[in-house]
Amino acid sequence: MCGITGFWSDSRVDVSIAERMALKLTSRGPDDKGAWTDESSRLALAHRRLSILDLSSAGHQPMHSPCERFILVFNGEIYNHLDLRSELEEEGGNFDWLSHSDTETLLAGLRHWGLEKTLQKVNGMFAFVLWDKKERLLFMARDRLGEKPLYYGRSGNSFLFGSELKAMHEHPDWCGEINRDALALFTRYNYVPAPYSIYKGIFKLPPAHYIVIGDGGANIGKPQCYWQLDIPAKEYSELANRSSEYLIDELETLLSNAVSSRMISDVPIGAFLSGGYDSTIVAALMQGQSKQPIKTFTIGFHEKAYNEAKHAKAVAEHLGTDHTELYVTPEEAISVIPKLPTIYDEPFADSSQIPTFLISQLARRHVSVSLSGDGGDELFCGYNRYVLGYRIWSQFRVLPPSLRHLMIGIINRIPGQKIDTLQKFLPRNLRVSNLADRLPKFAEVLAHKDGNTFYRELVSHAKEPEKLVLNTHEPDILSTFTKLLSPITDLRQRMMYMDMMTYLPDDILTKVDRASMALSLEVRVPMLDHRLVEFAWRLPIEYKYRDGEGKWLLRQLLYRYVPKKLMDRPKMGFGVPIEYWLRGPLRDWAEELLNEERLNSEGYFDAKIVRRMWEENLKGERRWHYCLWGILMFQAWREHWM
Repeated sequence: MCGITGFWSDSRVDVSIAERMALKLTSRGPDDKGAWTDESSRLALAHRRLSILDLSSAGHQPMHSPCERFILVFNGEIYNHLDLRSELEEEGGNFDWLSHSDTETLLAGLRHWGLEKTLQKVNGMFAFVLWDKKERLLFMARDRLGEKPLYYGRSGNSFLFGSELKAMHEHPDWCGEINRDALALFTRYNYVPAPYSIYKGIFKLPPAHYIVIGDGGANIGKPQCYWQLDIPAKEYSELANRSSEYLIDELETLLSNAVSSRMISDVPIGAFLSGGYDSTIVAALMQGQSKQPIKTFTIGFHEKAYNEAKHAKAVAEHLGTDHTELYVTPEEAISVIPKLPTIYDEPFADSSQIPTFLISQLARRHVSVSLSGDGGDELFCGYNRYVLGYRIWSQFRVLPPSLRHLMIGIINRIPGQKIDTLQKFLPRNLRVSNLADRLPKFAEVLAHKDGNTFYRELVSHAKEPEKLVLNTHEPDILSTFTKLLSPITDLRQRMMYMDMMTYLPDDILTKVDRASMALSLEVRVPMLDHRLVEFAWRLPIEYKYRDGEGKWLLRQLLYRYVPKKLMDRPKMGFGVPIEYWLRGPLRDWAEELLNEERLNSEGYFDAKIVRRMWEENLKGERRWHYCLWGILMFQAWREHWM
């Protein structure tokens, strides 16, 4: 795992600039560094290395091809690189391998097969930049699901790129003007979705895309997609006629192979273990392929509603792992917050960023690589919102608009505190967790007529970003997926697909990458092996959602390894009590950032709207904590970087 950066300039190239840019990525690669310039082309490439495979200097980057035509900077892991070496050798290439690093294999493949064919063959997580001296072209590519980041764009008279934005800040041509339209998107989703970044003129390369840059960085091509799921197969496939046992066996084979390939490392390796379905099956398959107890890690909280540590411990004892757990006090968790603007150098506001950093910190004390269970929810219908959203849509879309609007008006007149009070008088089997939070959301989504906008509203924090953010026009990212979504008739599948294209790479994987890389920890995600992803999307919905629960097929596989009684319990999010912190220990911090005079002088948000949300949240009238957390994270980010 590494950090990459560089620039293509109109002026004289200076290697010291590239070195300063790379220095900002030291946590992504503390073990080695390198910079290379092409004076005639005014191009610079730089690299920071976290040594995982082949710890010798033979893996140094930027890496040159033997013919000296190609120079590569690469961030990631190619899990099938030894198979690719064998394939290259079988095709008669003359390869005098200098190392057993996957970087050398990737470079050989790019030279032998070309960009597109190589991208089709590789199985891994990566972002890389390749310079072709002969054609004087720069090629950039990103892995299929977006596990590794890559920013690019023009600033001043230069084309800049980097694994993180902080590297680009070091270039003399850096401008860094905030993109208000991207800020509007951020307030809706609490992350900035690709291809946008928080800065004008700077973009994220979307997952499963590559791009070609020429003419000294002045000619930036359109991102080209090299991998896309077969959408019609989501509605029907030959798997519909297979037995459950066959499908469980097939899932076991695919996931076992994905785990096995991600256990290859020249440094110590472990796994995050929350005790949920996804992390447990990954740990179980790891332990099944290891002669020694694997190392597993869990963060615990003293607040019962946020603590899964006891479940993880029971699972670890059953599997026989070498388990480490750390209980964190609210003070220790809150102490992470001042670090967040530097860890996430673009506004980011998924509050589980805090425990993600803490578990990465715990794991890094013992290992350099950790496996994670991320991706299972998007592939196997695991989020509660898929179940709840589907029920709402199925039951209420048939109601006439007049009745919907009447229900909306009634719900919006009930204060949040009264909703909680009324729940206490209901039988336990009729109570709904977080009803005071969910009921207003339910009211807001009732007004929508189609499944796409219904789901966007369901996952939105700011419902009207163009009113909250001043002088903005929110881009419509849904339109990007309209054609892809049209063959999918089942709303649950649609919600999963939209999440896989947006929420998974831009929230979940961003959260994990930045938190872990800030601590020089590499995190690998077996669930996102593209062969497993393709299999999951060929499954009919009844193998994902059955008897009112998601992850049916995944759970059947898990029960082969872990007793059902250890696993079957309500799903818990990996979160922290932000709502209560904002009313308690974080109140003064938030008050300073949300000061009305300050908001007015800065000119990004409508201060009256923000203050109304803040007052209603403090009084318990409405639970605006997630939306407010987004605004606070932007304010803290801006205070640090602007």
